[in-house]
Amino acid sequence: MSELSHVDREGRARMVDVSAKSDTTRIAVAAGELQTTAEVVALVRADDMPKADVLSTARIAGIAGAKKTSELIPLCHQLALSSVKVEFGFTDTTITIEASAKTKGPTGVEMEALTAVAVAGLTLHDMVKAVDPAATLNGVRLLTKEGGKHGHWERSGDTTVRLPEDKTESESAATRPNSIATAADETTGDVSDDAPMRTAAVVVASTGAAAGTRVDTTGPVLVKWLAGLGFSVRGPLVYADADIAIGLADALHLAPSLVVTTGGTGASPTDATPEATLAVLDRELPGVAEAIRQRGAAKFPLAVLSRGVAGLVGPSVVVNLPGSPGGVKDGIAVLEPLLDHLLAQVAGGGNHDNP
Repeated sequence: MSELSHVDREGRARMVDVSAKSDTTRIAVAAGELQTTAEVVALVRADDMPKADVLSTARIAGIAGAKKTSELIPLCHQLALSSVKVEFGFTDTTITIEASAKTKGPTGVEMEALTAVAVAGLTLHDMVKAVDPAATLNGVRLLTKEGGKHGHWERSGDTTVRLPEDKTESESAATRPNSIATAADETTGDVSDDAPMRTAAVVVASTGAAAGTRVDTTGPVLVKWLAGLGFSVRGPLVYADADIAIGLADALHLAPSLVVTTGGTGASPTDATPEATLAVLDRELPGVAEAIRQRGAAKFPLAVLSRGVAGLVGPSVVVNLPGSPGGVKDGIAVLEPLLDHLLAQVAGGGNHDNP
């Protein structure tokens, strides 16, 4: 049976002596969510709360909380944090919180990331309590950690992505054993910035879903599918059709392996996902988009009206899917047998003789 690292042989609380450990790059990502009402979510998204600037206030509070962790948690070490990042997302009745913390030192930053989420969540509660005093902060949990002897650990079955500072600091694939290491176990070893990534983001283009007037049924399907393939998934990130370019930039700034969009691919004047995607693509993958159209058209002739595109943005593959459950199902069927080979090629591996 493993021993608790913060308890000595006599059962007394102690601070772990980390002086013999090597300095390594340490990254931790945590998440949580504020369960509230659809009204509050709509007000926060519109920046129309009685206490304004809700998300900015909560973000600053989370960062400040991470910096104060050693003062709040008695046995935590003081760390020189090189980065703290706090971001928010939305579902119909929740505001999701994701925080990452990074340092280079002899011990991990799990508690700093968790504290950032907790303090940001409590600040959100304070900001929305005038409208919803019954709001509840739920699910504060560690998603991933990187560094030390065991290198990478990731929570099994969680569909929320971790938030690295940039693409060189991303965690590796979710295919490694999910063993939790105590602070006493993390002694040596560094994190390779070249470790392969299996990260994804799902972006939903829907003016109605963004406004809270309709329920998105496509984004959660994609998140569940990608998580089942071993990806760490960020999203669904829901944006109005007019803001889809912002949504793509949001998804791409963490340089995930894969970005899948749903919605905004038709011929309506407000459908702008293909244009926003083409504006950022370095190279197109026309065969992927055409295969998705052909599969849909075999069952539903109007599927040929989808203008979705696919291509590469730096190290990221971006694929547009229609905003219907059937279109998403067709996209999944086309993409699943391609993904491993495609992502390996983009990363510089794979079988180049058989593209």
